[in-house]
Amino acid sequence: MIQNVKEQIKTTKSYLRKQTLNTILEQFDGNLMGLSQTERRIKYDKMKVDAYSFFRGSAYLFYYDVTNIPFSYHTPEDKPTWVMGDLHFDNYSGFQNEDEQIVFDVDDFDEGYLGSYLFDVLRMVVSIRLFTEQQGFSEADQDKFVEVYLKSYCKKLKKFAEGEADPVTTQFTTENTKGRIKKMLTKLEDRKATHELHKQTTIDENGNRIFTRESIKLESISNNEYKGIMKNWNQYLESLTEESFLNEEHYQIKDIVKKKGSGIGSTGLKRFYILIEGQQDNVHHDDIILEVKEARAPIPTYFFPYNEAFWNANKHQGKRVITTQQAMHHKADPYLGYFTINNREFYVRERSPYEKDLKPKHLQEWKEVKRTLKTMGKITAKIHSRADTDIEHGILNYHSEQEILKAIDGDNSGFVKEMVMWSKFYKNRVEEDYGLFNEWLTESFYKK
Repeated sequence: MIQNVKEQIKTTKSYLRKQTLNTILEQFDGNLMGLSQTERRIKYDKMKVDAYSFFRGSAYLFYYDVTNIPFSYHTPEDKPTWVMGDLHFDNYSGFQNEDEQIVFDVDDFDEGYLGSYLFDVLRMVVSIRLFTEQQGFSEADQDKFVEVYLKSYCKKLKKFAEGEADPVTTQFTTENTKGRIKKMLTKLEDRKATHELHKQTTIDENGNRIFTRESIKLESISNNEYKGIMKNWNQYLESLTEESFLNEEHYQIKDIVKKKGSGIGSTGLKRFYILIEGQQDNVHHDDIILEVKEARAPIPTYFFPYNEAFWNANKHQGKRVITTQQAMHHKADPYLGYFTINNREFYVRERSPYEKDLKPKHLQEWKEVKRTLKTMGKITAKIHSRADTDIEHGILNYHSEQEILKAIDGDNSGFVKEMVMWSKFYKNRVEEDYGLFNEWLTESFYKK
């Protein structure tokens, strides 16, 4: 009898958490996302690789948890920030902006929404711990890395608020970065404009450039998908800004393929590559690859306070995504647009030849990680401050950096201490959940 009680005590907490995992996975991946069993298996196979992959693929679990935990430094509900919604270590990269400058910045806006800035910060600091744990750094090192990121974030926010720096013009290039970020950007500057075309396309027997179907990541689309894109392509052209639009011939479609296997959280969302004509008088822009990705309601919306003004301005999910990018980037992709196919909403952006991620193998030295996190902290401050240019669009009527600093109220050390302590707690929670997730897969999901 005593042994049974002991076993019940040991297993009840895990059982309850596993039930929570089951409920959330079924609700979001099954009911809301409508993923098939095959799509869910693909996603979960990616998530079970390690705890960090699990964290990246389970943003809904993160928000379910953190929106029910009180924190000392939230901004008021009536003073939200335009947040990225899925800020983590791997959502920063190098790429080319509209002025053909190579920059380092955030690169994923699918979950963009209005809410407390702190949710971006919370997700980022947990990812710092999970990433650096994989890199072999100790818990004490992880504490310091979180601290470095937060101090850099606060310092840059203050500069924006006091007018010492402008979030609209601030960008991170080879001129103001160091270490691995600078080296990566330098390599991108040396890359040829035809890099992506050579990688993804070939010339057929008639001399026409087409996508390479032999690639394991590209496949032909169905007739219905092709017809849907062609029928609604004018919607995309009409969504382009007046300054960006060139002429209809420039956007003439030459080939379309389906993109497979990208990301973790986006598993099950349709994604296409479209090859368009481009400008004939400029070799650099002749033949352009566009990425067309399905957008759905961002995960934070299910947990944050409802914002009527935001939804009135962003009724189309594709529009919401590109508006988030335009808000957070100083010089945005001129091909940003959106359209609808068979009641599915999509956004469009250029598949630039100038894109590159930081590689974990280059971030194994303490000094390199520290340098990288300092820059990431500054970028986070920039996107939170930059997005309040929406004052012009009537969405926000205040400066986000000022409201964030009011919430912190000069208590930077207390802010850092709370984030360091909490991120340690939640990183451990993620690792425990990762173990329960793998048990759930074996005990339940794989038996369906």
